[in-house]
Amino acid sequence: MNKVQELAKMIDHSILHPTLTDEDLKRECEVAKKYDVASVCVKPYAVKQAAELLNDTNVLVGCVIGFPAGNSSVETKVFETENACNDGAVEIDMVINIGKALQNDWEYIEKEIAAITKTCHKNGAIVKVIFETDYVSERDDIVQLCKICTKVGADYVKTSTGFGFVKGDDGKYTYQGATIPNLELMKKSVGPNVKVKAAGGVRNLDGLLAVQKAGCSRCGATATIAILEEAKKRFGN
Repeated sequence: MNKVQELAKMIDHSILHPTLTDEDLKRECEVAKKYDVASVCVKPYAVKQAAELLNDTNVLVGCVIGFPAGNSSVETKVFETENACNDGAVEIDMVINIGKALQNDWEYIEKEIAAITKTCHKNGAIVKVIFETDYVSERDDIVQLCKICTKVGADYVKTSTGFGFVKGDDGKYTYQGATIPNLELMKKSVGPNVKVKAAGGVRNLDGLLAVQKAGCSRCGATATIAILEEAKKRFGN
């Protein structure tokens, strides 16, 4: 595997914007197919179609759960996970209950992550747990989430949804997404069997290389074409 292929297999090509149509899904699945990325990450209703579009490829189908705000009940998230797996998803990116994490209700959070992890593994899927670090930003909270994910056997910890916009007192929205300090902290705080996924704000090759250096195995991206075309120029085909 050359450097470009290695980087492509880090990318979960995100097809998650609220306005995307079925035609957009087809186009983006073609992008994923052309560049032979690790996976596509799609909305729940699109799993079946994405699985059909990528049936003859090595690109895996992933699905978001409780997306983007994580507010669904545990039972709803379990149902959504079952549904996605039945439709053909083999990777699940779940959003935790952000409010429960911020009030340090770790018992609830552990129950939630454990339930989704168990459902994924029962269905032969892996689970990536989204912390939404623009909201859950305290180091101690991130470390605690990493410990819980390690304890219950989650496969990945993940920074962000890409849609976690925080409204300031001035009414304007800000967003950071994946930051190198958070990624390094997460990598240091998980057990040896838990990997790290960056998501939110990685839009060029240098960004992807930076999160790889920070210890990430996967990275969510919409700028897949730009990143990998830049990689071809820099590293050759």
